Amino acid sequence: MALEIDLQGKVAIVTGASSGIGFGIATMLAKAGCHLATFAIDDKNSDNVKELNTKLGEFEIPHFYQKVDVTKVDELKQFVNNVIEKFNQIDILVSNAGANIFEKPEECSQEKWQQNIDLNLASHWNLSKLCKPYLSKSDNGTIIIMSSNHAFATLKNCFPYNVTKTALNGLVKTLALDWGSEIRTVGIAPGFIDNKNAENWFNSFENPEEKRKKILEIHPVKRFGAPEEIGAFCVFLASDFAKFITGVTYLVDGGRSTIMQDV
Repeated sequence: MALEIDLQGKVAIVTGASSGIGFGIATMLAKAGCHLATFAIDDKNSDNVKELNTKLGEFEIPHFYQKVDVTKVDELKQFVNNVIEKFNQIDILVSNAGANIFEKPEECSQEKWQQNIDLNLASHWNLSKLCKPYLSKSDNGTIIIMSSNHAFATLKNCFPYNVTKTALNGLVKTLALDWGSEIRTVGIAPGFIDNKNAENWFNSFENPEEKRKKILEIHPVKRFGAPEEIGAFCVFLASDFAKFITGVTYLVDGGRSTIMQDV
């Protein structure tokens, strides 16, 4: 008999769900039977959101979408209130929304620094706080925070993004300690995932294809990850099979971190 993870009846929030990793996470949670509440910065009539609704519609699960700016606490509050009004519970929070903000440290403006703090760090904390009362009532309340491989080893000119991603590892540990045993908190730190962010980074180089091949070669698995792979890991971490897991951030990078030096 095949081992299957069934999350039917669970309500999951996925942020930044209209594209990339968030899209993959929402898809896999829906496949596991979750009722979904998703948001992103995209308008509900955008092509991205239409594609999300079409994809999730294949699984015939209840789905609620709202346009939200994750840096605005009032919008987060309204979203959580709407989720409770619709579903009356929250069991899983996948706090995924974020963006690459790459600068040279000496050239990073105060505005860029604050934008990075608000988007890539504070938003995860703010949304977790808002969901806490409802997650505490779940029999397996789970927060999954999306970090990055930049939290473990970084590159030149990836400041201040790498600073906030490193800080998220501390947030995962703190929430696991202070909110256990009612809520588990786990982090995922993806490496190169084939999505728009990765494509934009490669396109910043003079020869994107050459750079892509070079980076691909230093991955022991000889490929990049897929958003659905991160989504499948979220399904496992939110399941009863993962009830002994909390306070840790998992590096999911195709083995790149095993390399001592890029050559």
